[in-house]
Order: sequence, then C-alpha cells, then structure tokens
Amino acid sequence: MADKRIKVTLVKSPIGAIPKHRATVTALGLKKLGSSNELPDNDAVRGMCRQVCHLIKVEEA
Repeated sequence: MADKRIKVTLVKSPIGAIPKHRATVTALGLKKLGSSNELPDNDAVRGMCRQVCHLIKVEEA
C-alpha cells in the first residue's frame, strides 16, 4: 500500500507570527504566499500543521 500524502499550501503571511511559527512554516517547505508542498501524512507533519493551522490550508493529495 502506498503511503498517504497531504498537500500543504501557505495562504497567510507568517510575517506577524511568532518566530516558532515562522520556523515551522519554513520546515514544512513553504516559502512564498501560495506555495505548496506534498508531505507524508504522519504524526510529526500533522502536529506541525496543527501548530500553524491559521496560516496554511491542508488537503489530501
């Protein structure tokens, strides 16, 4: 069975966010507004997405 993946898209600028959240957005591989990245669907990535849920949009890939 193939591993599940999620698509994460940056929809709000992290400029005003706290430094920990900005670092999390960078760790998710998101650089510019509107950029997307496909990541494995695991607990670590889900936790990162939950931390910055107000800045990103998560979809099943």
